[in-house]
Amino acid sequence: MATPKSGRANPNPVEKPGPTRGPRPSVSRDQIASAAVRLADKEGLAAVTMQRIAREVGLTTMALYRYFPSKVEVVALMIDSVADSSLYFGRPSLPWGVRLKKWAECCLTIYREHRWLLEATTARQSPMGPNELAWMEAALAMLAESGLETKKRYHAFFTIIGHVRGHATFERAGGSSAAEKEWMRELTRTLQHEPNRYTTLLEVLRSGAFSETITGAFHFGLDCILDGVRAQVANRRV
Repeated sequence: MATPKSGRANPNPVEKPGPTRGPRPSVSRDQIASAAVRLADKEGLAAVTMQRIAREVGLTTMALYRYFPSKVEVVALMIDSVADSSLYFGRPSLPWGVRLKKWAECCLTIYREHRWLLEATTARQSPMGPNELAWMEAALAMLAESGLETKKRYHAFFTIIGHVRGHATFERAGGSSAAEKEWMRELTRTLQHEPNRYTTLLEVLRSGAFSETITGAFHFGLDCILDGVRAQVANRRV
């Protein structure tokens, strides 16, 4: 609730202020961005046009341009709005690596829930928003706890976020289970047809690794990155 300004009472309380110029806003920028996110979640980023967004929020296209000069600004707010989530990654007393691993898992969840986000962040034409910066700040703070020197924290952060985005890309390209089964059958036929050429691949195939979900690969890769950070810190202290 707003606090009234101090000063003299209105000498003419029945008098009402005159009308202001321009239409009174009927929706907020955040509401427009939320509608655009729902549209992208359902139909993909290509469906997010100024005309379509305007229809979704009950505005004319010209009226929408009073809120956002272009689609670039809409997409920027869409990206930042989906990053508006809890930054709790476990008790502060937990080791930094445990919490940073949780950070990466939560980040991957956002990419899974908003499949258009990879495309939008790759093609972005604007700086990161406050929510995105808060996620980056949280990761760098955990890396600071590791004892890693300042410049290398930045490098480690981009290694981790690159791993997250790479895994999200593989998941997005996975396709249907039927297509995956057909791919596996074709791969098996190819490797078995030339076992001497693909000896190592055939060994991995027979181990059952190709039949597992790639979630295990995500955690394995993340553990390797964090172990590398620990090794960097240990080598520095020697």
